[in-house]
Amino acid sequence: LHKYLEFCSESLFLLFPYLPPVYIQSLVLFHLQIAALRKGMMSTRGKEEGGWHLCQVIKATAVPYENPDNLSPFLLQLTRVPVESCSQYETCSECLGSGDPHCGWCVLHNIKWGWQYGACAPANCPILPLWPVLADVNGTCIGVWMSPTTVEFTSSRGEGLVLETYNVPELSAGVNCTFEDLSEMDGLVVGSQIQCISPAAKEVPQIITENGDHHIVQLQLKSKETGMTFASTSFVFYNCSVHNSCLSCVESPYRCHWCKYRHVCTHDPSTCSFQEGRVKLPEDCPQLLQAEKILVPVEVIKPITLKAKNLPQPQSGQRGYECILNIQGNEQRVPALRFNSSSVQCQNTSYSYEGMEINSLPVELTVVWNGNFNIDNPAQNKVHLYKCGAMRDSCGLCLKADPDFECGWCEGQNQCTLKQHCPAQDSQWLELSSTKGKCTNPKITDINPVTGPREGGTKVTIRGENLGLEFRDIASHVKVAGVECKPLVEGYIPAEQIVCEMGEAKPSQHAGFVEICVAECKPEFMARSSQLYYFMTLTLSDLKPKRGPVSGGTQVTITGNNLNAGSNVIVTFGRQPCLFYRRSTKHIVCNTTASDEGFEKVKVSVRVDKAKIHQELQYEYVEDPTILRIEPEWSIFSTEMTCQAPALAVDPSHQSELAERPEEFGFILDNVQSLLILNKTNFTYYPNPIFEVFNPSGILELKPGSPIILKGKNLIPPVAGGNAKLNYTVLVGEKPCVVTVSDVQLLCESPNLIGRHKVMARVGGMEFSPGMVYISPDSPLSLPAIVSIAVAGGLLIIFIVAVLIAYKRKSRESDLTLKRLQMQMDNLESRVALECKEAFAELQTDIHELTSDLDGAGIPFLDYRTYTMRVLFPGIEDHPVLRDLEVSKGLKLFAQLINNKVFLLSFIRTLESQRSFSMRDRGNVASLIMTVLQSKLEYATDVLKQLLADLIDKNLESKNHPKLLLRRTESVAEKMLTNWFTFLLYKFLKECAGEPLFSLFCAIKQQMEKGPIDSITGEARYSLSEDKLIRQQIDYKTLVLSCVNPDNVNSSEIPVKILNCDTITQVKEKILDAIFKNVPCSHRPKAADMDLEWRQASGARMILQDEDITTKIENDWKRLNTLAHYQVPDGSVVALVSKQVTAYNAVNNSTVSRTSASKYENMIRYTGSPDSLRSRTPMITPDLESGVKMWHLVKNHEHGDQKEGDRGSKMVSEIYLTRLLATKGTLQKFVDDLFETIFSTAHRGSALPLAIKYMFDFLDEQADKHNIHDPHVRHTWKSNCLPLRFWVNMIKNPQFVFDIHKNSITDACLSVVAQTFMDSCSTSEHRLGKDSPSNKLLYAKDIPSYKNWVERYYSDIAKMPAISDQDMNAYLAEQSRMHMNEFNTMSALSEIYSYVGKYSEEILGALDQDDQAGKQKLAYKLEQVITLMSIDS
Repeated sequence: LHKYLEFCSESLFLLFPYLPPVYIQSLVLFHLQIAALRKGMMSTRGKEEGGWHLCQVIKATAVPYENPDNLSPFLLQLTRVPVESCSQYETCSECLGSGDPHCGWCVLHNIKWGWQYGACAPANCPILPLWPVLADVNGTCIGVWMSPTTVEFTSSRGEGLVLETYNVPELSAGVNCTFEDLSEMDGLVVGSQIQCISPAAKEVPQIITENGDHHIVQLQLKSKETGMTFASTSFVFYNCSVHNSCLSCVESPYRCHWCKYRHVCTHDPSTCSFQEGRVKLPEDCPQLLQAEKILVPVEVIKPITLKAKNLPQPQSGQRGYECILNIQGNEQRVPALRFNSSSVQCQNTSYSYEGMEINSLPVELTVVWNGNFNIDNPAQNKVHLYKCGAMRDSCGLCLKADPDFECGWCEGQNQCTLKQHCPAQDSQWLELSSTKGKCTNPKITDINPVTGPREGGTKVTIRGENLGLEFRDIASHVKVAGVECKPLVEGYIPAEQIVCEMGEAKPSQHAGFVEICVAECKPEFMARSSQLYYFMTLTLSDLKPKRGPVSGGTQVTITGNNLNAGSNVIVTFGRQPCLFYRRSTKHIVCNTTASDEGFEKVKVSVRVDKAKIHQELQYEYVEDPTILRIEPEWSIFSTEMTCQAPALAVDPSHQSELAERPEEFGFILDNVQSLLILNKTNFTYYPNPIFEVFNPSGILELKPGSPIILKGKNLIPPVAGGNAKLNYTVLVGEKPCVVTVSDVQLLCESPNLIGRHKVMARVGGMEFSPGMVYISPDSPLSLPAIVSIAVAGGLLIIFIVAVLIAYKRKSRESDLTLKRLQMQMDNLESRVALECKEAFAELQTDIHELTSDLDGAGIPFLDYRTYTMRVLFPGIEDHPVLRDLEVSKGLKLFAQLINNKVFLLSFIRTLESQRSFSMRDRGNVASLIMTVLQSKLEYATDVLKQLLADLIDKNLESKNHPKLLLRRTESVAEKMLTNWFTFLLYKFLKECAGEPLFSLFCAIKQQMEKGPIDSITGEARYSLSEDKLIRQQIDYKTLVLSCVNPDNVNSSEIPVKILNCDTITQVKEKILDAIFKNVPCSHRPKAADMDLEWRQASGARMILQDEDITTKIENDWKRLNTLAHYQVPDGSVVALVSKQVTAYNAVNNSTVSRTSASKYENMIRYTGSPDSLRSRTPMITPDLESGVKMWHLVKNHEHGDQKEGDRGSKMVSEIYLTRLLATKGTLQKFVDDLFETIFSTAHRGSALPLAIKYMFDFLDEQADKHNIHDPHVRHTWKSNCLPLRFWVNMIKNPQFVFDIHKNSITDACLSVVAQTFMDSCSTSEHRLGKDSPSNKLLYAKDIPSYKNWVERYYSDIAKMPAISDQDMNAYLAEQSRMHMNEFNTMSALSEIYSYVGKYSEEILGALDQDDQAGKQKLAYKLEQVITLMSIDS
């Protein structure tokens, strides 16, 4: 090498004699280094210290050089520089693309590699070098080619992938294939190929329409040897099924095909139903073609014909075509007719939209077939609905509308409309194309401006109605204040606006109206404004400022008079325009422009339209201002100065602690550009001062005179020279304090204040409050204060002593009063107990007499049909289901659908999802369905169980408390459950529970009738209800009257107990009860049809009435007649005779009919819905003719003229609440008998009804299914299911079971019993107090016993053996057979079908979405029913 070096050096010196020897040797040395690297003859590592490194080369630089021999024109300078800088390259392509021969890429470690990194390169690291200067073969990065590159998303198993690789080193250690975070697996290396398996569909994120039809996954190849990724490529999962239109499907870059008859996009064309239904090319897709503008007037029946291509013919079972228009968010479906594959027509239909502020509404149009199969609409065809009358209130606006609208002006109706909507007379119709298309009665509504210069040139804007349709109509017929005004074409808006230019006015013309003629100056085509136009004289007086910089930008205000006249203002300063800004009556404001003539005074000229205002005003252009110095040359970030330095846009939380200089600094002085940026300033921003809060509580406590110290930092800016000061202001409350500043604290001498005050520090443009300061007074109490405290203390002691003495005396009096009240209570309790005992004994005797005949036929049970009708359809006596109806084919087919479980469930769920489907509708539908399914109770039970299961699921999913289930009748299922028990418990009512229920009713009725009952208000002396209790003392006597039997006058007279305070109607009803005690109520004569005849001992006979000429009237109050009024003695003979017309009746027939007592009692009779029983007390309304109010025993408390003691105060009246106890004690046995019968599993000769056990077991199964093990929840479900849903209804409404009449007082008592029954079934604890309702207090001690009965009852049922489905079905079949023909099924079906007609679209839509319904074609069958029913109707 040494000899080689000498040889090369000598040879080069001979070739280049002018090169210095040092330079020649450097070239040779560099050549040797390159050769050594190429041949691998030298190590790549130099010595640690000393010597030279191959990592560096000699850099030679030629510089000019002069020597005495003039042999060489330059001098070579040599420096040492690094050979390479590989760290800057982050990827293989960047590294190898750099062309640096000293850099390479470590493949398996995926890092750059260079000579200087040689120490850190892994052993045996395969390197890709690139030495384009030195190497014969260029290196390249790893390449990967994959097949296939896409996989269909729905593939259940992974696809095999083959990756062909280039420039990959040996991979004997193995390779991992990683698909991002989806899956990772071992790759199989075969030569240069790597085989991987793609993830299955379930491992790939769902591909949805919003994100496109594909999902790109990065496939990474990782070396098992290093764990690093050495190559990666993209892999695509695609999903054709996300496309819901043919065009988007076939235009997808993936292998997607459209199935025309299935309306799906698929990657597998073999799944298409028909060969001809496969579409691959866009031109083969069903699609609508570009249509001309489709115009449809609103409320006009019109078809819409559309051109298309490739329209499919619906196949068997598929629905036809429809047009869908989305009008203001509401979807309107219209049947459509497919003429052929290239034409479809939306059938004759009218359309409408809301509002008159839109005259043309573009509406999205979609053509579908088979329900929801869309036809592509690539041209985005829309239907334009329009209203001629919208925003076209005048003839002119109407006729200027788009001619295609065919709108015209109907003069007879004075509106814009279509011709067919206007009366036929031709003279009343105007349209643009007709010869009479000119609008009459033009009108001017506004002119602007209303003032202008006399010289003219003002552009006046005239707005109005019917101002012509063409410019020529008004081109020469406009005058303003008597001066010709030339219309301008560019300002004309047909029918609405005219802009004209004023001519010059004469001196004699001062003001006038605007007058126009449209086309011709006939009265009907002329208009005159209501506003006047005035000619004004404009003057100037002054301008401010009078000088400004030569660069312009100064805002100048010119003052004068009438300066707002005219339409156009031009202001010039000399030859330079002053840009107009604004003006008013007294001012014109403009901005000066730069002067071309330098510093000078110029003349100010103002022109308004054609008027030039003459006034000698001058403006002076002066030299632009310059800035010589800025003081101070610093600020804080948030500052305010005399010239406010703007705050830097720095987030306070990221504020720098270092000083900052703005990139640009300057001043805006009008348009002076030289001061916008000042580069010769060192203006600096320093950090804002930062203050600390006083303490965590924010309150600093101080003594008066103590200084307030505010701590912080940056309080003094670190300006060079140290003489920087900030102006701090510290306020304590509203008072400032003297401040001393250091770098880390402010010392504030607190002002002469005491108490709590807010501290606020202000500096520059910032404020900060470190908290509150509390300055406490340190002076001792003054003498007056001490004396005041002592006096107050003495008075307080005297007051306390007085209170104690008064309390002692009051306590002694209270003890005496308490003892006295205790004695009275004992006496009262004894009297109540005695009264209860006597009443109970008497009632037992009466009940024994009453029930002695109640064996079998004695209890007036209603027949099954009447009983079920009253429960299912309360208040409706003659329901359609009881009438015969002609059987139609449509109803027969509908009956088949009702008997289809899938249809019935879908039908019920759809109805319940409708907002307009009310609670009343739910109950009605449930009753109708149960009526139809009376003959198929097995099927009805199956449907009911499914609905209840769904209701339970819905209740639990909505996070409602489980105890709320079945609480109220809010669903069809709950009402069906009530009806189900109604059907199946009728036998149990007749054989078992009916007798104690009837006994309770009779006992209540007799106990109530033992005392006075007010026939007007319904209140009684004996009552369980506080609301129906007479709260005052009523004097009465019991009479025994002998009544002649009207059916057999020769038989013995019947004794009847009557009260002398009873009205005549009450007496008649008691007599009827005695005579016809074993006759059902409906078979008895009505009291209103009978008269009461008093047969006196003298032989005289007298008709007694509630009202007659003897009725007493006092202070507008008329009292109903009673036996005491007629002075009927005990033992009198009476008889019921047919209704007679007396003289009083003949004269006062209308009054009697309005005010008779029977009217009031009839108002409170009721056999209908229990919901209507809440307010059955009749209102005491005055007689319309005389203004007299009726009363019986007590006057209504709402009338203010009652006498003292009629109703009494609340405190006095509450004494009579003890009568509730007396009545309760009397009826206790009957209530116990009823409750014991209902809550018992062992009955006299009758087993527990199977329906109860079966339904309770079903509820337990549902509870187990949902993991509900709380016994209170299960107990509540059963209580809500049977007792509260069925038994409470029967207890409150015995008229549902028996043929009886229930008056208001009996109903009120039964309601109290029903409430007690409900409380007994509840698991919640009843906490009672003095403010609790009396009906709850009344049975407070009995309810715990009743609760035990209920729990025992539920427990006994649970222990009974389960009922098999076979046994239950047999029982249900038997019940169906027994009552097969009770109702007219077809009539019930007709009633149900009315809901189908109301919600047909929603029901059909639900059936279309249900898979099972689709398989059974239920929607198609329902459409057949609808068609047949429409034909039948």
